[in-house]
Amino acid sequence: MEHTKFEKIALIGIGLIGSSLARVIRRNDLADHIVVATRSAETLSDAQALGLGDSYTTSNAEAVADADLVIVSVPVGSSAAVAEDIAAHLKPGAIVTDVGSTKASVIEQMRPHMPVGVHFIPGHPIAGTERSGPSAGFAELFEGRWCILTPLEGTDPDALERLTRFWQACGSTVEAMDPAHHDMVLAIVSHLPHIIAYNIVGTADDLEAVTKSEVIKYSASGFRDFTRLAASDPTMWRDVCLHNRDAILEMLSRFSEDLASLQRAIRWGDGDKLFDLFSRTRAVRRSIVEAGQDVDAVDFGRQATRLPGE
Repeated sequence: MEHTKFEKIALIGIGLIGSSLARVIRRNDLADHIVVATRSAETLSDAQALGLGDSYTTSNAEAVADADLVIVSVPVGSSAAVAEDIAAHLKPGAIVTDVGSTKASVIEQMRPHMPVGVHFIPGHPIAGTERSGPSAGFAELFEGRWCILTPLEGTDPDALERLTRFWQACGSTVEAMDPAHHDMVLAIVSHLPHIIAYNIVGTADDLEAVTKSEVIKYSASGFRDFTRLAASDPTMWRDVCLHNRDAILEMLSRFSEDLASLQRAIRWGDGDKLFDLFSRTRAVRRSIVEAGQDVDAVDFGRQATRLPGE
């Protein structure tokens, strides 16, 4: 455990991921000192009221001074600005990582600013909820979840090992992946589902033949499950779409072709084709449950997993 502990960890951005990190770092004693940085004085004040750090600042540069580990948890479109802020203030030997769900773009934005002697290791914990802000975090967020690291060529093995152990101590299983491959995988398992959810909820919102009250009233028939994804942070998802554009467009294209094929099967009454597709997709769901990535409880375990205050 000693090798996992850092003297000073700087958390830049204190939304869902940053505040969850603050809580698990404190609970598992992974740092002597946690410094919290965020641009908004109001958000910083919320973080302070929640006791998430040991010191607080609206200056990214101030936050990283003497930090052994810097974790950037901001919308991916802000990565370059943060890298510019901190570049001249990082101490030699510091590890700089991030939590963004698009990796090629973050590398392109941050790498040019990283000084020699600093270990820049991009990362992505695949964990989250539809909630955002400092109060949304909880220490258990990363337990049983994957964290993907996309180390660059020539990355120091000791620094990589240290960051791997850190994420393992937060409860995650760590895997290394090529950045471009990561972006393609996430485009299908995360980005496309969110885009489809935003789109279907938007379509329902625009309908004239069906009233808004009916959409809300009868939502438990399936629509409700899309609304959870569609409630995710708009800034974050705008940036994901802009910064993983190629992979998302590729997956949207594939999805559109498959949707057209499904449309044809419905139009021509091809029951065999429909039954085959629905059987295959059911098997995918079973595999996800078997892999421990969800629970096989009725209604997605909603009744059993209510959060306090719900």
